[in-house]
Amino acid sequence: MYRSHNCGELNASHINQEVTLAGWVQKSRDKGFMNWVDLRDRYGITQLLFDESRSEKSVFELAKTLGREFVVQVKGTVIEREAKNKNMATGEIEILVKEMTILNAALTPPFTIEDETDGGEDIRMKYRYLDIRRNPVKNSLLFRHKVAMEVRKYLSDLDFCEVETPYLIKSTPEGARDFVVPSRMNEGQFYALPQSPQTFKQLLMVGGMDKYFQIVKCFRDEDLRADRQPEFTQIDCEMAFVEQEDILNVFEGLTRHLLKEIKGIEVEKFPRITYDYAMKTYGNDKPDIRFDMKFGELNEVAQHKEFPVFNAAELVVGIAAPNCAAYTRKEIDALIDWVKRPQVGASGMVYVKCEADGSYKSSVDKFYDQDDLAKWAEITGAKAGDMIFVLSGPADKTRAQLSALRMELATRLGLRNPAEFAPLWVVDFPLLELDEESGRWHAMHHPFTSPKPEDMELLATDPGKVRANAYDMVLNGNEIGGGSIRIHDKATQQLMFKYLGFTEEEARNQFGFLMDAFQFGAPPHGGLAFGLDRLVAILGGQETIRDFIAFPKNNSGRDVMIDAPSTIDDAQLKELHIKVELK
Repeated sequence: MYRSHNCGELNASHINQEVTLAGWVQKSRDKGFMNWVDLRDRYGITQLLFDESRSEKSVFELAKTLGREFVVQVKGTVIEREAKNKNMATGEIEILVKEMTILNAALTPPFTIEDETDGGEDIRMKYRYLDIRRNPVKNSLLFRHKVAMEVRKYLSDLDFCEVETPYLIKSTPEGARDFVVPSRMNEGQFYALPQSPQTFKQLLMVGGMDKYFQIVKCFRDEDLRADRQPEFTQIDCEMAFVEQEDILNVFEGLTRHLLKEIKGIEVEKFPRITYDYAMKTYGNDKPDIRFDMKFGELNEVAQHKEFPVFNAAELVVGIAAPNCAAYTRKEIDALIDWVKRPQVGASGMVYVKCEADGSYKSSVDKFYDQDDLAKWAEITGAKAGDMIFVLSGPADKTRAQLSALRMELATRLGLRNPAEFAPLWVVDFPLLELDEESGRWHAMHHPFTSPKPEDMELLATDPGKVRANAYDMVLNGNEIGGGSIRIHDKATQQLMFKYLGFTEEEARNQFGFLMDAFQFGAPPHGGLAFGLDRLVAILGGQETIRDFIAFPKNNSGRDVMIDAPSTIDDAQLKELHIKVELK
């Protein structure tokens, strides 16, 4: 063994013991006759002492040659430290080194391996193996492991069975572009990497596995952002002989278990709201309910006055920002400029200050009297000291703009506390959504989602009003999981393909294997998938998922450490029967 103990476990109870440690040199402090070296491994840091009067001369001189990140093995005696460090787990002791072996010398790292580093994101991603040595990244990966283990424990205790599904599959339409893999042995044909194991978990239910889960890699070739990677990890689950309520109870239980075991937080039963309520009240289907600022629709009290902007709008809607009546004109103008940015797209914004004396001051005082503005305050829930911000225009667009403003205000006001957790369920999603360009209906979730039984007749007459037997779990303004009760009979699945615009031949080519399976006694079934990366990041109090992934890609989908994607040589292309033409 290279070590008898790790660098984080020694304390005063080990004084006078002979120990062997191995690790990386964090830093050294050479005082001439004494040299202190901090030795680091995954578990912590132990201070080493090289004393001119007590150490072998060769060992003492060797210590002077150590550089940052050298890998060394030392043998010595645990002694009491004169200047104790209460901030270190090993701060009561140090090792008087008797023997040392340099296992590997190291180049000077391109950034300091410290919690607060001088390395920018690009350079740290290029040398990710060095970045992992830093506590923030190392601890994030350990935190991810802890969450994954609790997931496995919880589901296994409920008789879920973990089953692996294939990575080389058939390309099927699931809402994003596939990554494709050419087949050498099948000329001109391609595998696709799975966007999810959707059809396989349904086939496992047909196979009688009853309760399945898998912590699985999924792949989607789509534009990236802080909480999205081309390869990501799902906690993928499916259950047979269940209804929606069964699934909500199981996975609400899983989330409560994680909050309790990982964060020490007890959460009562999760609120449930419909998709329509979420859109009308918060402007999006993943609302952050750690704070209020619910939408107040003002059409009835703001229109038919003399303000043409509101009179011409499909929707006039506002929110009350708490304690913002003291905003200066400069601060208000900055917010107006913010909503006018192309990313938000508003043409302007009206404001109302709710003064401490109960009066109102507005940018549209010319058109509305105090009684009018009092009605606005009542509808938006504004109190004295608050500020009402109002947007208007096309309904869907305006709600999305106000939702963006709501989140921005909450961030500026410090209302999005990462240590607070507010989960909820959003249910009753539309089954279908209309593509304005093609005029075709698309599945809001995927083609295997079951309609609400009571809405089936609407498929023929009013498809847009059909509700899906689908549900999303939302945590702190992020969708962390979603799923549905599936279609389990061939006739309903064929009907769904028909309304999605598939010809019989297209449906057969894409999903014939699933349709065939349904003819051999498919049970009623449903499931849910959590986004593990996003869930772990939120539990860890972070906005970005990158630090919770060992080797992430950048915003261009590149791994700058190994320089991927990259070209392949002509011999490989020839074997794959592929010719590359660059435009």
